[in-house]
Amino acid sequence: MARLWAPWRMEYIKASASKDPGPCFLCDLPRLKQDRENLILHRGRKAFVILNRFPYNNGHLLVAPYRHVAGMEDLKDAEVTEIWRLADRARGVLDGEMQPQGYNLGINLGRAAGAGLPGHIHLHLVPRWNGDTNFMPILGDTKVLPLTLLQTWDLLARKFAKR
Repeated sequence: MARLWAPWRMEYIKASASKDPGPCFLCDLPRLKQDRENLILHRGRKAFVILNRFPYNNGHLLVAPYRHVAGMEDLKDAEVTEIWRLADRARGVLDGEMQPQGYNLGINLGRAAGAGLPGHIHLHLVPRWNGDTNFMPILGDTKVLPLTLLQTWDLLARKFAKR
């Protein structure tokens, strides 16, 4: 049997099992200056774009407000506008660099809906390719990602700077 080593998943598995939500990475990481190490691709005025540390596919991005708010009703109009504009900008960057054939966009509201961080609303932008769901995730419970997170950051960050 072949094995695919993915040690970064253990951090997610352990965090998911914990009842204590711990600190909010969407609040903490923008306060730091090391964007590459923290996977922040772009900083807007009200929201930012960050690579998902536990991606479904290469290029899986999160767009989040800086403010720690849980629900859509808590967002200010300027935040809603910037989140959607950044999502569209991110889509353009992904189109240019990764040429996906489609996208999933979504917001998981509450743990029952799959929110890993239910206290800080964020939009998922997941690029998709025909055939990206093959036998590995279904039979092997394994997702193959051809790029590391830092390789993906390097690929996308320079394009965000130009757009």
